[in-house]
Amino acid sequence: MRISILSFFACLMLSCALNAESTNGTDTQKKYKLESLSDSSFEWPSFKTLTDVALLKNYNTRLVVLSTTILGIAAGLVGSFLLMRKRSLMGDALSHACLPGIGIAFMIMVAMGGTGKSLAGLLTGATITGLTGVISIMFIRNTTKIKDDAAMGIVLSVFFGLGIAILGMVQAMPSASAAGLEYFIYGKTASMVMQDFILLSSITLIVIAFSVLLLKEFTALCFDEAFASSQGWPINLLDIIMLALVTAVTVVGLQAVGLILIIAFLITPASAARFWTDDLKQMLLLAAAIGGLSGWIGASISALFPNLPAGAVIVLVAAAIFVFSMIFGSTRGVLLRMMSHHRLKRKVGRQHLLRSIFEITEHLANQAGKEISNEPISFEALLKHRSWNLSELHKLINFAKKEDHIENFTGDRIRLSEAGFGEAARTTRNHRLWEMYLIKHADVAPSHVDRDADAVEHILGADMVRQLEVHLQQNEDLMAIPRSPHETIPQGANS
Repeated sequence: MRISILSFFACLMLSCALNAESTNGTDTQKKYKLESLSDSSFEWPSFKTLTDVALLKNYNTRLVVLSTTILGIAAGLVGSFLLMRKRSLMGDALSHACLPGIGIAFMIMVAMGGTGKSLAGLLTGATITGLTGVISIMFIRNTTKIKDDAAMGIVLSVFFGLGIAILGMVQAMPSASAAGLEYFIYGKTASMVMQDFILLSSITLIVIAFSVLLLKEFTALCFDEAFASSQGWPINLLDIIMLALVTAVTVVGLQAVGLILIIAFLITPASAARFWTDDLKQMLLLAAAIGGLSGWIGASISALFPNLPAGAVIVLVAAAIFVFSMIFGSTRGVLLRMMSHHRLKRKVGRQHLLRSIFEITEHLANQAGKEISNEPISFEALLKHRSWNLSELHKLINFAKKEDHIENFTGDRIRLSEAGFGEAARTTRNHRLWEMYLIKHADVAPSHVDRDADAVEHILGADMVRQLEVHLQQNEDLMAIPRSPHETIPQGANS
């Protein structure tokens, strides 16, 4: 698996390089239109433009789309570890900490006689101050009682303020032009060149390699830091490696989406993947796929509509995938949770109905000195047994009839089916077993035990019931159960 993933990206890099060499000279001169806030014109793309973008026929389109896709894959991977480590704000603090380094690197390069526009120099400066910000956060967290979120907020605001001040000084330098540095704040995907693609591909390969090689260690660090430390693993070193990967992805992503939006690209794909799975390996793959898809679609839309900035569109696409995942996610989606809650509510209502019918039948049998049997009871007695209103009780009865638990309901009398009587007896016994367990082992007052048992009995599994029966094997234990707090059954309830 490791070899296949590395081979895929190696082939992708080689293919793009070959396509770049084979593209004619006029094609290489094509550039995206410069985004302008003052340009409000809008044109629908032609069919030829759609096919050219979809098939990546143009060199610049191909380069930008592949670069943002690769960035999305890397951001999805490291973002998953940040999310599970509960350090989502770390990427935000780190990206803002890069801003002073860009301005300082520019001034140093100008002072050395250069133009200050060397991408390698600017990214080096961003990396240095970014790492400084991360180290500052860790220092504050480890040496004071300040929590992670407060430390990250302090470093974020201080470094961003310092960066704005330095950029103001850069703008006032008479001997140099600082035009273009603002793109590191907002991003300018269209200015990517082959050098950026190679850099992004290299960083992504490194991220994948470390994610695969240190998956077990990173998993332990994210879920149980104390356990990892007890096993003798170097927690601080693993933390530094993880944050170094985040720093690398953040720095190389500045030009694509900017330091303001890079945090969204780091966290949104991972958050979307969290709704689909509880397995970290699957989450990493899904987050990488969502990040790559967001980069591909966002850059393609920006190529079709040049007035839309690519960085913002990429983040909006990732946000749309997040909203879809939040609603329809198969593990933690809102729709799934609503359906599960609805099913549980119906199950609770059905069990309360069956137990109420059984308790009434049991009470009447005890009054008559008979054995409990499946006799019809009056609807009025059932209605008074619990705090049901008429429409709610009719809904519960209709639901029980659909499940073949109610055999007869004529309007004034109700009778359980054979299967319903057995289910009612089982439900009542489970409730009483749980009541006895709470009284004997949890010191719950008998006057409150019915309410507490009601809260948990509906999620009892067969294994739990068997364990309760082992604890409460003596028949006299069941006889010590307090009376039901529900309304007393009136005389002649089965008449």
